Amino acid sequence: MSEVTTVTYLDHAATTPMRAEAVRAMQPYLAELFANPSGSHASARSARRAVDDARDAIAATIGCQPGEVVFTGGGTESDNAAVLGAVRRHGGVAVCSAAEHHAVLHCVEHVGGAVVGVDSAARIDVDALATVVRRPEAGAVSVVSVMAVNNEVGSISPLERVARIVRTRAPGAILHTDAVQAPCWLDLRHLWPHVDVMALSAHKFGGPKGVGIMAVRQGVALEPLIFGGGQERDRRSGTHNVAGIVAAAEALRLTHERRPQESERISRLRSRLVDGLHAGLDGVHDTVPADEAVPGIAHVCVEGVESEALLFLLDRAGVCASAASACASGALAGSHVLAAMGVPGHLAGGALRLSLGHTTTVADVDRGVDAIVDTVTALRRRAAGVAAS
Repeated sequence: MSEVTTVTYLDHAATTPMRAEAVRAMQPYLAELFANPSGSHASARSARRAVDDARDAIAATIGCQPGEVVFTGGGTESDNAAVLGAVRRHGGVAVCSAAEHHAVLHCVEHVGGAVVGVDSAARIDVDALATVVRRPEAGAVSVVSVMAVNNEVGSISPLERVARIVRTRAPGAILHTDAVQAPCWLDLRHLWPHVDVMALSAHKFGGPKGVGIMAVRQGVALEPLIFGGGQERDRRSGTHNVAGIVAAAEALRLTHERRPQESERISRLRSRLVDGLHAGLDGVHDTVPADEAVPGIAHVCVEGVESEALLFLLDRAGVCASAASACASGALAGSHVLAAMGVPGHLAGGALRLSLGHTTTVADVDRGVDAIVDTVTALRRRAAGVAAS
């Protein structure tokens, strides 16, 4: 097979290409403006001003106060800090949905918390949540975590309804949302009024890897995971990643500014992608209806193929896609999200997540459709030949 020269990137939910403006914003802090912002000399103060300016910009986009913004090492750390930080500080029970990212789900399981079922679109069962948080024998609920947008299938959680239940049934609980997949598609200012803690990750919206953001509402106390120099008001110690923080702020600002137009553009591309798959193949099942998911994630289950073989051949054809969360797809284990949704095993085995973003073009979509149709057709023919022999 000849070497592929054109790469078709349909895996933006795993990570986004950095925005050129974010790269430019961080470059000075990788070279001449390298000082530690915790220092006291002029160079350190310049670095500190850059961090403070970034904090102000991020707070404006979220709709919170600058002092409520905490910089971390990534989305996973932010999720861990919220769940474990709440339980370690307040005791009690942690609660989450069965379709959460493992950064939340594994934390809740680790502390012996409660996992609530989801509906067929991977949204938390709000009636079951209401039962869990008011159950006396479960003990006091200290934290409830419900993601804003599911990272595998793209469904949007009913956070306003969740918040009403938590405030009514467990008024002392901290409500956390993993909003890592949200900034490109949802206005964070509409999410923030309903939650106490919000986790973001810069590389999901055109910023660099290794930079996380945790918005923590004033008055909410979390036990820190990392101790040391007392940075971030003792909420997360460690020398600031100044270049990464500056780039994250610029990427988030641009994402927020361009979101309405980008959402419309990407929605059209998603429709073109899914319609192309249905036109070229039978046995393609939309996991979540388009009107219940964000524009950037198209998740389908393809009959008659296995995800591992499909992704391997797509990779050879120059198409970057995934079957599940990028954190789990290396092992290609069965998706806990699809299992929680009740997707039958024969369909879940052919799961395919195609995610679009700010660099996606019509040409990307058309190449992706052609490659997927050709690959699925070849795999099915090969399977039919093996069965016939």
